[in-house]
Amino acid sequence: MVTKFYQHALAVAFAVKEINEDPQILPNVTLGFHIYDSYYDAKMTYRTTLDLLFKSRSFLLNYKCTRQKNLIAIIGGLGSDTSFYMADILGLYKIPQLTYGALVPGKVDSTLVPSLYSMVSNEAKQYLGILKLLQHFGWTWIGIFTHDNDDGQKFLQTLEALLFQNGICTAYRQKIPQRIRLDNFEEMMEITSYNNVALTDHKTKVFLLYGESVTLVQLRFILFLQDPRNKLKDSFMKVWVMTSGIDFTLSFLQRSWDLDFFQGAISFTFHSRDLPGFNKFLEGIKPSKTKSQGFLKEFWERAFDCTFPNPDMEIEKNETCTGKERLQDLPGPLFEMGTTVHSYSIYNGVYAAAHALNAMLSSQSHQRSFRKVKTAEPFVLQPWQLHPYLQRVSFNNSAGETVSFNEQKEMRGGFDVVHMVIFPNRSFERVKIGWIDPNGPQEDEFVISDNRILWPRAFNQMVIFPNRSFERVKIGWINPNGPQEDEFVISDDMILWDRAFKQVCPLSVCNEQCHRGKHKKKKEGEKFCCYDCVPCPEGEISSKTDMEKCFKCPEDQYPTKGKDDCIHKVVTFLSYKERLGFSLASVSISLSVITALILGIFLKHRDTPLVKANNRDLTYILLISLHFCFVCPLLFIGQPSEVTCLLRQPTFGIIFSVAVSCILAKTFTVVVAFMATRPGSNMKKWVGKRMATSIVLFFSLIQVSLCAIWLGSSPPFPQLNMHSVTEAVINECNEGSLVMFSCVLGYMGFLALASFFVAFCARRLPDSFNEAKFITFSMLVFCSVWVLFVPTYLSSTGKALLAVEIFSILASSAGLLGCIFFPKCYIIILRPEMNTKDQLVRRKN
Repeated sequence: MVTKFYQHALAVAFAVKEINEDPQILPNVTLGFHIYDSYYDAKMTYRTTLDLLFKSRSFLLNYKCTRQKNLIAIIGGLGSDTSFYMADILGLYKIPQLTYGALVPGKVDSTLVPSLYSMVSNEAKQYLGILKLLQHFGWTWIGIFTHDNDDGQKFLQTLEALLFQNGICTAYRQKIPQRIRLDNFEEMMEITSYNNVALTDHKTKVFLLYGESVTLVQLRFILFLQDPRNKLKDSFMKVWVMTSGIDFTLSFLQRSWDLDFFQGAISFTFHSRDLPGFNKFLEGIKPSKTKSQGFLKEFWERAFDCTFPNPDMEIEKNETCTGKERLQDLPGPLFEMGTTVHSYSIYNGVYAAAHALNAMLSSQSHQRSFRKVKTAEPFVLQPWQLHPYLQRVSFNNSAGETVSFNEQKEMRGGFDVVHMVIFPNRSFERVKIGWIDPNGPQEDEFVISDNRILWPRAFNQMVIFPNRSFERVKIGWINPNGPQEDEFVISDDMILWDRAFKQVCPLSVCNEQCHRGKHKKKKEGEKFCCYDCVPCPEGEISSKTDMEKCFKCPEDQYPTKGKDDCIHKVVTFLSYKERLGFSLASVSISLSVITALILGIFLKHRDTPLVKANNRDLTYILLISLHFCFVCPLLFIGQPSEVTCLLRQPTFGIIFSVAVSCILAKTFTVVVAFMATRPGSNMKKWVGKRMATSIVLFFSLIQVSLCAIWLGSSPPFPQLNMHSVTEAVINECNEGSLVMFSCVLGYMGFLALASFFVAFCARRLPDSFNEAKFITFSMLVFCSVWVLFVPTYLSSTGKALLAVEIFSILASSAGLLGCIFFPKCYIIILRPEMNTKDQLVRRKN
């Protein structure tokens, strides 16, 4: 006998007592009841069911051979199997059966068993709660213990599919035998070794326990076999998540055992409340006050471990039952004084049958039938007549809750999420920490309060203060006898969490979380919950823990160094305000001023032989173009606009082409002039300003034509470059057509090479003021700069790209200015004696 379940019988007696004392329900009708035990055995269940229907020493089916019973309804049983065994017989006679235990979803069709009513909610609804609970605490690596029967197998199949779809893995699936034979040593050792691996796994901190109350009894036996002296209690500590069919109970042999292994367990229970007056009714239960003891004598002896006096047996005085023992002194696993979930369901079942019977007796049709047979024989009620009224029954019980059935003949309502706090004296307290309301709004479908949970000490960390002192601060209380809202009170703001004491929510995962900046990579040959944490690839981030894949930042953002967040890019361009832009602008202006000064010097000494010797008009054009070459980089500095982007490269290309064309014309003029001095030469007609001007105009117009085609077909435009630089958005000019840009640069290179070739050929012509050798050196510098420019330009981005081009412009222009004009300025200013006609006609030795 399981002493804990005796309260179920007392709940029937309490409900019948209330109904018989209430004049508002079933007036002039007295209810009675019979109680039978199923003994958790199919054969005995069938036996006692038949005994209830056809009371006789030998069963004669469909005949009632003893005193009359007005059987209206049957309440039971506790287990799912017991309920279905009873339904096999009761369904044949259409006797209403109100079961108060959990029924396995889908195991039976209500249309095939029309007499079965469930006083609890559909068990399938708690699957959602289990999933939500595991997701809420991040438990993705769990074990499952189930009863070793068909119900347990069906639970595994249903729940595992749901967990798999939501990213939760089962590390272990263990089956608990329905019976453990303590006299079979080999069987015990096999059970112990089979479950030892799962219970000692440090990664699996959470286990689901599915079954009936006897399942917990068998599990406690398994834990006892592994650790009889409770020395390894902390190493076996787990968070047990229990389903609605399990109650905290111990068998008679386990009365001295504790339940510390289940400290902090979270249990899904059918919604219930304390029944007013039930606790007082239990306190009044005494063997001396009960006329017909029934199960009471056996219960009392088992619960209090004593024996009532028997003249035929000698017992010690300390083992004698006095009858003065109090039920409230028993620990919770043996008997509870509060209303248990099953007792609440039984109480509602008795009242449901009473209200249905009252409605049937109150109907006009039954009243007329009663009058007709009143003078004959007593009116006999048939159980099958109760069904229409039972299906429509709806009433408020003494706890203030509405009781009614849905279309599937199941009690309306949800589940409570209960947290178990176990005390050293083997008593425990149920603390409601949440609920499941499938019929409520989505945000209230699953609610849980973390701050009401006290995790087992094995999952907590404590550091003793250096001075070995401590302070007790009252943060709440538990008052089982108070109203429900004051049953458990705790003040979070009174708790100071620090390194001295920190409560830790246990983690139950295959491996630790992948922190931000990393993503999960599946381990080969293992379940999908087991993975490696791999850093995100370059350019990608993971902003949350346990991300499956990294992702790229938006175009205007870039990853942090830890690859865990995105930072907005700064819009950048080569500005005058920064050091690089200011330096390049200063050099540009300085060189343009120097060029202007040199032009002034040449204009001032325009009549001197040195200035006149090499076509001073070309010299003026060259100096002016070089001046603009030095000014040209200013278009590259500052925020790009449509105008600056249109003018930037074409202006640079045209001005440089004019400058190089002037050098080519100068070099060609020197070559033609010396060729014309030879006797009989026909080159005299090519000597003169017209030819030089034609060369400049011809080659410059070709560059102008290329630029016009460029601007007409695909002109440059401003753009924001998001990709070239990781940490910045480059405000730059898109060249439009790279082909045309390459043509402009290529044509300029062609002119430079042509000038270099002609100057190189004319470098040894005899004359003190022959410019060819200076032009050769200047074009060598010019070509070297632009040859180095090409690879550097192609490998640069952003400001560096502009700086490379500006430097190339300034360096090549400075090379032309320095190599060609600095020697002449030296002679004009510092060596005027060399600036004479005699020097022009003097030949080299």
